[in-house]
Amino acid sequence: MIDMPAKRPPVPLSLERIIDAALHIADGQGLRRLTMRRLGDALQVEAMAIYHHLPRGKEALMDVLAEHVTAVQVAPEGLTGWQDRARAWARASRTALLEHPGVLSLALTKPPKGSALVAITEQAEQLREAGLSDAGEAVRALRAYVFGSVAVEVQQSGWADPDATVRDARTADGEREFEHGLDALIAGLTR
Repeated sequence: MIDMPAKRPPVPLSLERIIDAALHIADGQGLRRLTMRRLGDALQVEAMAIYHHLPRGKEALMDVLAEHVTAVQVAPEGLTGWQDRARAWARASRTALLEHPGVLSLALTKPPKGSALVAITEQAEQLREAGLSDAGEAVRALRAYVFGSVAVEVQQSGWADPDATVRDARTADGEREFEHGLDALIAGLTR
């Protein structure tokens, strides 16, 4: 008798697995190629099983992906002054967006919800606690700068070109240019 290896039980479907698989598809093939059927195939489940976690289907998936890449958290410990906190938030946001350029368009167009909205509120509170009176306006300016800067960097990298073989949305000068612009923005907010 031949011993057959035991089959592994299937990994239970979870929202976290769905998000990871969707990000993998969006980052590797583009957001247009992300369908519920393709996502189901990647997860080795029927597409309808995804609706158990996302009853509104693809619309809910797009909301969850936007929330995932924009719900940045920064601990204020060790950060002195609102300028340091603002820089930490901006850098963390840039990193999160560049890690998943496939969903950048969602981050740019979907209104913040859930944990993303909580993160924005926390950012404003941290800046206010650190002495910035117009923290809400500063957060809006910082978000606009980060999103715009990342969009330009992704564009310059060639990542979004369907014929490109570029796998990284970062550019050689991206971080230096980002920091230069961030310094200018913070200097403006200081006034």
